[in-house]
Amino acid sequence: MTGPGRRLAACLGLAALTLTACGKKSPPVAPEQRAPQPVADLTGDVDESAIVLAWTPPTRRVDNTRQRDVTVMRIFRVEDSGAGEPKSAMLTDGRIAGYEEIAAIRSAEPEPAVRRGPRLAFADRKGLTYGRRYTYVVVTGDRQGRIGPPSRRVSVRYAAAPAEPQNVVVEPGERAVRLRWSPATRLLDGSAVTDVLKYEVLRASSADADPAPVSPPVSDTAWTDSDLENDRDYYYAVRAVRSVADTTLYGRPSPRVAATPRDVTPPSPPANLVGVASEGVVRLSWSPSPETDVASYIVYRAPERGGFERIGATSAPSTTYVDRTVTRGTYRYAVTAQDRAARPNESERSNEARVSLP
Repeated sequence: MTGPGRRLAACLGLAALTLTACGKKSPPVAPEQRAPQPVADLTGDVDESAIVLAWTPPTRRVDNTRQRDVTVMRIFRVEDSGAGEPKSAMLTDGRIAGYEEIAAIRSAEPEPAVRRGPRLAFADRKGLTYGRRYTYVVVTGDRQGRIGPPSRRVSVRYAAAPAEPQNVVVEPGERAVRLRWSPATRLLDGSAVTDVLKYEVLRASSADADPAPVSPPVSDTAWTDSDLENDRDYYYAVRAVRSVADTTLYGRPSPRVAATPRDVTPPSPPANLVGVASEGVVRLSWSPSPETDVASYIVYRAPERGGFERIGATSAPSTTYVDRTVTRGTYRYAVTAQDRAARPNESERSNEARVSLP
């Protein structure tokens, strides 16, 4: 084989080897398929004097592959009188035609948005006017500049939210707190309430923690928070909720009030108390109370005719006691159970045991 022939054969062999080593390449993916999926759960409500938007950043691309590099979520808004359908959301050159961009939220540092679990929340306070309708769209982009489809539109009718309810009172009970309050009578614009309001109870675990709703909006002005932990502080506020058209308006919360549920149920009394006397000593024994939170048993003694006085105690689960402070005579004994509550509850007395020392 001549020199040129050998060179051609070598090139062909190298090409074949390269194809064998690399395998068949997949067809390229269209750029729009690699863009982020649209925000799917955009919501909007009035919270006091702001319109609050909330959404979950997308984690998938349009082709359903994992999205790891969402860098910016841009919020667009349009305002109108509320007549007819809101303006359509047409994506043109990375913007929503006819809408104003009011914020760009970066996924790594979302301020001015805040995180609420997996969702982000953004408060729009820019130039809002009562009676106007505001429509929002969110557009998401990745690090390569690929822009995903716009979210669905969310429209909010901006109106005055209620002022705070008055006279919030808490009544702690066992593993529960009952709240009651006076209705809100004014809106935040100073006008009187003329429509029906509902109320939402908020609870926080500490004085400086953000409160979260623990009740659905209720029409009554009282509500009981149940299944709580005894001897733990809880902090409550109440806010009124108003509905205008399809918009929910959350009012200003009342000042916080603290409540501590308490165990107020005493144990069952001990039973079958018996006493055995010997010279200068009385030995007592009894059947325990069935409750699991009994901490101690308290022993009482009385003369044959007279009132009971506490003479000692023994820690549970012990159910015996020795009285070495007696002399000749007849005595009556009784025992109570006391639980482990922060403010201990004492049971009723057991049966009386009558003992005589010769």
